[in-house]
Amino acid sequence: MQFAKTPVALAIACILPHAAGAQDAAINRTLDEIVVSGARIEPTPLPAGRIDGDVLTQLRAGTSDTAGLLADVPGVNLQGAGGTSSLPVINGLAGDRVRTKVDGMDLIAACPNHMNPPLSYVDPSAVESLKVYAGISPVSAGGDSIAGTIVAKTKEPRFAAPGDGPLFAGEVGAFYRSNGNAYGGNVNATLATESLSLSYTGASAQADNYKAGGRFKNYTATGVPGHTLARDEVGSTAYETRNHTLGLAWKDGGHLVEAKVGIQDLPFQNYPNQRMDMTDNDQLRFNLRYLGRYDWGALEARAWHETVEHKMDFGDDKRFWYGTLSNAGVNGAPCAPLSGTAPNTCAAGMPMETESRNDGLALKADIDLGTQDLLRVGSELQRYRLDDWWPPSGGGMWSPATLYYGQKEQSFWNIRDGRRDRAALFGEWEATHNARWMTTLGIRYERVTSDAGDVRGYNPNTNGMAPMFNNQQLDAAAFNARERKRTDHNWDLAAIARHTADATRDIEFGFARKVRSPNLYERYTWSTWSMAAVMNNFVGDGNGYVGDVDLKPEKAHTLSATFDLHSANRDRELKITPFYTYVTDYIDTVRCRSSACTAANATTTNQFVVLQYANHDARLFGLDLAGRMPLGQTGLGEFGLKGQLNYTDGKNRDTGDDLYNIMPLNAKLTLTHKTGGWDSGVELIMVKAKDKVSDVRNEVKTDGYSLVNLRSSYAWKTVRVDFGVENLFDRNYDLPLGGAYTGQGRTMSLNPPAGDGMFGWGTAVPGLGRSFYAGVNYKF
Repeated sequence: MQFAKTPVALAIACILPHAAGAQDAAINRTLDEIVVSGARIEPTPLPAGRIDGDVLTQLRAGTSDTAGLLADVPGVNLQGAGGTSSLPVINGLAGDRVRTKVDGMDLIAACPNHMNPPLSYVDPSAVESLKVYAGISPVSAGGDSIAGTIVAKTKEPRFAAPGDGPLFAGEVGAFYRSNGNAYGGNVNATLATESLSLSYTGASAQADNYKAGGRFKNYTATGVPGHTLARDEVGSTAYETRNHTLGLAWKDGGHLVEAKVGIQDLPFQNYPNQRMDMTDNDQLRFNLRYLGRYDWGALEARAWHETVEHKMDFGDDKRFWYGTLSNAGVNGAPCAPLSGTAPNTCAAGMPMETESRNDGLALKADIDLGTQDLLRVGSELQRYRLDDWWPPSGGGMWSPATLYYGQKEQSFWNIRDGRRDRAALFGEWEATHNARWMTTLGIRYERVTSDAGDVRGYNPNTNGMAPMFNNQQLDAAAFNARERKRTDHNWDLAAIARHTADATRDIEFGFARKVRSPNLYERYTWSTWSMAAVMNNFVGDGNGYVGDVDLKPEKAHTLSATFDLHSANRDRELKITPFYTYVTDYIDTVRCRSSACTAANATTTNQFVVLQYANHDARLFGLDLAGRMPLGQTGLGEFGLKGQLNYTDGKNRDTGDDLYNIMPLNAKLTLTHKTGGWDSGVELIMVKAKDKVSDVRNEVKTDGYSLVNLRSSYAWKTVRVDFGVENLFDRNYDLPLGGAYTGQGRTMSLNPPAGDGMFGWGTAVPGLGRSFYAGVNYKF
């Protein structure tokens, strides 16, 4: 840590908390912050955005999706998914290319559709702060990523002030949103002494399908007898989620020990851009942290353990029964119940199950090398295990001799005994050369080892479905015959400098080399059968994906600079950030040319297709702008203006194709108003048409649009009320990063037959129509 203003302040920053009694004054809520006179010099690089305090509080009432809290961070967009699990996109890169740390833990989506990304395990009401490092992130912030790092922190432990007696404090809140009839509540409570703190945080949220701003489809059928959806209703957008965290912390002088236990109990979450829906997701996590201050600096150690049990099948809006006799009668008859003469002609959905175990250790030390220099060193270990299997559900999926619904021995093994282990070492040197120059140099080494066991398809006895099932046998045999263990040696580098020209001008610039190894689904999914491939898709484009054991790690080289122009008191700011990234061995796709894929699969331009992951080179560049300024103060209050603009361009350098899911030019302007306890805003969002699309994926183009949102809040000492309107004029628009609409109908089929009266290629997921929302929070 470095502090500015005077040598005295710098010296105070390095004083061991054991000395003087300063530790008690320094810590009321957490040992992470030391209070001194003077101003803290922010280490390089500065995050692209930081969400906390009142800004965070304003956003919570409008979303149950923690990733949605990042919508105002320059360079960040959101890839559509479920109602609580969208995927952050940083400068055109998303998914596992973004390193996401939740309370220091590296969490991993345990799902072939990435339905449970790291931020989905934290309710917005539990978040205390979010930081985003875009493109160039310090090596200490994590590796195995190329886009940047998101650091999410839940509420820190609170302790009673010296001499005040026990502390009992917390807050209770609730919200309602009209579109989709979404509602939920949250509670946070702490009971603490000066040295011991016990806390509980809990939240629940649920919603029905939301409606678009108008009709976006010409059909109402869902494939479920007696169940239809209105033409403006966005199928498979309902959800219900529950999250709980119990914390226990102890502090003594300059030392803190904290343990947290987290539980997610998610009954269901449906997905409008996936073939499947989440029918259950149970997460259990343990997180143990030690933080200590010493006369040489600070030491942080962490250990975590996480287990996930994840299930998928067709939800309420998607056809459940398949087979020649399916849906001939009421409630699936004669297929339901699945017995008697039905098994070989009927399939009861397509159950898919995933179990994962994630164990990690992290050790980090900040070593003061004097008043101007800090050395940060650390090590991380992660052990990840994954099983992904699909139990047989009927017709031809099992052996005739052992008919049994859901039998694990007869299952299709998508990934069996998947293993991905990481071991990392890093070093980082922060130097304050003088009042104008500060630099950070870092190097990180990671060894990533991955492997997977033997696989098998459904019923190896074919049972009358020879072409489909023989192909599974051929694919499985070829996969099983291969050497599948891979070890990658990855080196990250980061060099960042900040120059302060004067009190109103700063520039931060740098270079980073970041490396990411393929995830288990990219390397070890093996079946070219379209029905299996289409279930492996974490980008929501409706296509099917097949892995490649021989994929190489992605290596990104990024140049970026931020020009920060501002008034001395920072009530006026303009930040301009151009960036350029070249990625060698970027994991893109090619059309499947297996014997299981049709000839049309290689050439069609207006259907869903089967793809295989492949390494190419890629280039991304863009510009992020963000600014704010006061407009004046009158008897009506204080008025201001803030805005941001984002442009990204991505290209596959080997094929000339545009990269998938690149957000078109977009901008946001907000007129703000404050007076007394009131804080209000009128927001204008403008998005250009998305004309540059990925041809290999048959990505759907979207039209440009503009939206107006209103928000307001009033705060008393202990009560706060937030309310607003999203999409005030009820505009009908498509989400540029929302993916392909597969929210209803016969989703097991890659391309449903013509005249099926259900979904097909060419429809994008629409955005939310007009929605009124309100939230209330009471602190005690």
